[in-house]
Amino acid sequence: MIYVGELMLKCQRCGRTYQNTFRLKCDCGGVLDVVTYFEKPFEELLNRKFLDVRRYLNLLPISRDFLPSLTLPITPIIEKEFGNVKALFKLEYLMPSGSFKDRGTYVTIAKLKEEGVKEISLDSSGNAAISFALFGKSENIKVHVFIPKHTSEGKKRILRLLKAEIHEVEGSRMEVHEKAQEFEKAIYVSHWFNPYFIEGTKITAYETFEQGKVDYTLIPTGSGTLFLGVYKGFKELLELGLIERFPKLIAVQAKGFESLCERSEEKSKLAEGIAIPKPPRKEQMMKVLKETKGFCISVGDEEIKKALEELVSMGFIVEPTSATVYAAFKRLLENGKLKGRVLLPLTGSGLKVL
Repeated sequence: MIYVGELMLKCQRCGRTYQNTFRLKCDCGGVLDVVTYFEKPFEELLNRKFLDVRRYLNLLPISRDFLPSLTLPITPIIEKEFGNVKALFKLEYLMPSGSFKDRGTYVTIAKLKEEGVKEISLDSSGNAAISFALFGKSENIKVHVFIPKHTSEGKKRILRLLKAEIHEVEGSRMEVHEKAQEFEKAIYVSHWFNPYFIEGTKITAYETFEQGKVDYTLIPTGSGTLFLGVYKGFKELLELGLIERFPKLIAVQAKGFESLCERSEEKSKLAEGIAIPKPPRKEQMMKVLKETKGFCISVGDEEIKKALEELVSMGFIVEPTSATVYAAFKRLLENGKLKGRVLLPLTGSGLKVL
């Protein structure tokens, strides 16, 4: 790692700092971020002999001695033109476990290996559970996953295949979160709070920068791990002098579960991955929207269903949550609110929900 000064965690609420060890929250209850200072230009920090996640290791708060054996790819971008607007579909669902969550899991597992952790727990709507179960199996770490009972059978089958300890909870996604926090037999690694998870998802911005200019970024947003990761990645690129301004960040949420938009009466049943009405990092996300001059938009099941059908017809076999960004894109395009190059990360594979 190439940093100026001592790497640390800093509380969003009170400003208190901690050493670079795995920790979810500040003593005051606030969420933590990894504070990074780079002493070399981006071009010198890149490890050019790799065309995978190892290309960016000098920008990550982990040691090479504890890298997971599973190596993440750089996901491709497929460009499609819609009049004067160019949509950049970034195929995050091509990650090993079939979702962008592998980015955050990769960094988290490296940190846990460094600290000798052998048993972990987390709550998830399915994708994070599968991601941690996959990496846990690879690294001989026991993984307890708390999931909603209504999680798709396809995702449950994969979790069983990966030998995860499954705890099904009758109730909402928030109730699953509460139940997981009560479990005391393992280290809780919730991606909702986990600052190292965001260090993984920020790699999306690095890759996108190397793949071409972006004017807008639409991101499916529930807990905010991808939204905040993309923000942090672009912020570091800005501080390194590689971009002149942020792309406008647009948080896409599911109707009935909005935390950044006005709450809708309609409740989405399709966008299970972002059905999180009370994310711990809500205040942080609101600040990011203001800083990047972005905004929030929510979509309902009719829009999601149509968007999903169109994506599949284009060759993108994704899950409904992924289709939310395309549904939002279509509405904003129709209203003339987009121009230039628009990034649409397609976050999860549809093969897991069959």
